Amino acid sequence: MKNILEKAELRRESARMGGGQKRIDAQHSRGKLTARERIEVLLDPGTFEEFDMFVEHRSSDFGMDGSRIPGDGVVTGWGTINGRTIYIFAKDFTVFGGSLSETHAQKIMKIQDMALRMRAPIIGLFDAGGARIQEGVAALGGYGEVFRRNVLASGVIPQISLIMGPCAGGDVYSPAMTDFIFMVRDRSYMFVTGPDVVKTVTNETVTAEELGGAKVHTSKSSVADGAYDNDIEMLLQMRRFMDFLPQNNIDGTPEWPSYDDPNRMDMSLDTLIPENPNMPYDIKELILKVVDEGDFFEIQESFAKNIVTGFARIEGRTVGIVANQPMVLAGVLDADASRKAARFVRFCDGFNIPIITFVDVPGFLPGTAQEYGGLIKHGAKLLFAYSEATVPLVTIITRKAFGGAYDVMASKHIGGDINYAWPSAQIAVMGAKGAVEIIFRSDLDDPQKISERTAEYEERFMSPFVAAERGYIDDVIKPHSTRCRISRALAMLRSKQIEKPWRKHDNLPL
Repeated sequence: MKNILEKAELRRESARMGGGQKRIDAQHSRGKLTARERIEVLLDPGTFEEFDMFVEHRSSDFGMDGSRIPGDGVVTGWGTINGRTIYIFAKDFTVFGGSLSETHAQKIMKIQDMALRMRAPIIGLFDAGGARIQEGVAALGGYGEVFRRNVLASGVIPQISLIMGPCAGGDVYSPAMTDFIFMVRDRSYMFVTGPDVVKTVTNETVTAEELGGAKVHTSKSSVADGAYDNDIEMLLQMRRFMDFLPQNNIDGTPEWPSYDDPNRMDMSLDTLIPENPNMPYDIKELILKVVDEGDFFEIQESFAKNIVTGFARIEGRTVGIVANQPMVLAGVLDADASRKAARFVRFCDGFNIPIITFVDVPGFLPGTAQEYGGLIKHGAKLLFAYSEATVPLVTIITRKAFGGAYDVMASKHIGGDINYAWPSAQIAVMGAKGAVEIIFRSDLDDPQKISERTAEYEERFMSPFVAAERGYIDDVIKPHSTRCRISRALAMLRSKQIEKPWRKHDNLPL
């Protein structure tokens, strides 16, 4: 028996070596960890249980029958992050470049099925060159099976994709259908066709980084939700990130011990809003002062910076934050900001995460570029997302809430549960100056009259008490009490239930 155990352990050690020491050294020389090293950093120590370690491909074409390596280029299994079950697969670049074969895909499918059955999150670590060409349509069929499972799991369990090296061809579509994508700067890239193909087809000369690097996908395409400098930083941040997410769409948000008093007042918020209504301020300062212990995990920080989205906690329970950012484009809503916020709101609603919305929006961005780019339809996505949300919605208007953007940003009219305003709030169809110039066009030649009319308009229409008189605002609150009022509102809304008419699915304005 001892001899058998020794042989089994030798075989296990051989499988753990993947493509061998030479390829492991090459991986390290690129500044990257191996698949198993990444898993060890991400999961709690000693909790990883690997499946299908000895699986090998069955291809015999193009000399592949003489090249079989246990694991076949992907490491799969489960473990825990801070005690909570996580399913995981990690592409092993040291084995056939991490390329996907029929059996490689079957390993991923098996772990996807287990994650869905057990209603636990799944994390995919990507570092591969696409489909294994030698297997042809069998590899493509494997991709299709993986994609279908991504769709089945969508809205049921959180799906996270970590791009830690090349991710090309068919490999990009599985991450694209997951909930969040994170990349490593200067070492990872995503594209459907690589630089060589682009050069051949379009005659464009472009590097892999310029075509699909982390900077491109976090700031231009919005494909990725964040980027980090190296493997270690990403994996440690993912441990923090997973603490914000629920296990599935039924269990509810995780609750962690908090030592931050829910009734804490912050007097500095009383002076956050500048006297001049056209002066910017940083909405992130408000977010950090309101949430538990200033812990805020921002999503898509580098894209559409005029709106801020991310996760935080109130009384130890996860909340989603959506906030206009006056520091960028005065916090205006444009096509990019609308898409960014809409996707975030839909994720939160799908996983029963309450949403806090901070509003300071002068309206939608005008211009031909926006109109030609489909601002109407993109703006409708955010309106649709908030309107269909059934999770608790708490809205605080800090300053401007003008035009249709007032309605869109979780107003009472589209389903906001608790809507507060600061005394500095201005709620109107448009700013006083523009409104007066339209209403009193005949007085434009008289600066004195225009000044008087502007003051009259501000008094009559732009005070938060006008909206409060109609019940559109539940209360005009003191800024320093914002955390306390949010905390109490969320506690009251915890048992919220909404009945909706049956439908197969909605028809989101894509």
